[in-house]
Amino acid sequence: MTKGNVGIVIVSHSADVARGTADMVRQMVGDEVPLAWCGGDPDGGLGTSVESILGAIDQAWSEAGVAILVDLGGAETNSEMAIEMQPEERQSLIAICNAPIVEGAVIAATEASGGAPLAVVCGTAEELSPA
Repeated sequence: MTKGNVGIVIVSHSADVARGTADMVRQMVGDEVPLAWCGGDPDGGLGTSVESILGAIDQAWSEAGVAILVDLGGAETNSEMAIEMQPEERQSLIAICNAPIVEGAVIAATEASGGAPLAVVCGTAEELSPA
């Protein structure tokens, strides 16, 4: 039985950046990868929220795991909180990739579409980061 492909979550302080990155991933990789995005605060300004990240994780959930790509520190902190709020059996299946958000999301989704496991999906995306 297959677990499916690793899901990708894009978390940005800007809803436009998150949506645009997700659009780019879809155009380059197609629909083979569960994909969700969230960004901005409820008033339309810059920010992130744990609640929207939780929703995005649920939307992109895969038994193969979920890779989260973030743009700034607050997005990472809120993503970490969202992971901690997951059921224990899900926590080890979610990873934050330390990679540039746009390039990392595209590379992560490309790896995921080929059936790569979560560690490979994140590892390949993280290779894009400067040393």
